[in-house]
Amino acid sequence: MPRKFMFTREQVIAAAVELTRKGGLSALTARALGTELGSSSRPIFGLFKNMEEVQQEVMKAANELYQSYLRKDMAEGKYPPYKASGMAYIRFAKEEKELFKLLFMRDRSGERVGENKEEIRPLLEIIRQNLGLSEEDAYFFHLEMWIYVHGIATMLATSYLELDEEFISRVMTDGYEGMKARYGRGGFSPDGEKR
Repeated sequence: MPRKFMFTREQVIAAAVELTRKGGLSALTARALGTELGSSSRPIFGLFKNMEEVQQEVMKAANELYQSYLRKDMAEGKYPPYKASGMAYIRFAKEEKELFKLLFMRDRSGERVGENKEEIRPLLEIIRQNLGLSEEDAYFFHLEMWIYVHGIATMLATSYLELDEEFISRVMTDGYEGMKARYGRGGFSPDGEKR
């Protein structure tokens, strides 16, 4: 007869996400997870090979939560879609500090980050449609805006500054309009040459 587990994989992942939310990935240990579930750590290893697998599932769950922020904010219509994507990123950093750090503030030197434009293709298309830019210019526009947005998000995730939504919205618009002028007629190309 197959062994019955006290918990499902989903319950373990949910508890692991909660631990990470409270104390970051360093708080996610087998013992702490067992305690969070009201058990020893033994049932966890009947469902997962090791804690690295649990951590990978936490990262997937954190990414899905982040994606839900994007979908909600972009569909809501409070801001234009491109701005909404940046506002969602910043809101996620402010509301889910530890999960934001897990996804966007860890060492990623061993990963192939930024090489797959397909992940951001919908945003590049919005930029191209709104500003009439080539795909290459839209990519550089997005990269520069993302650096700006990531800076704001990082300040919130690390509690360096406390900014309200109205101020964030204003500086996002200022950044966008500045980039738009730079890439528009009479502005400068990404390499700094006058157009």
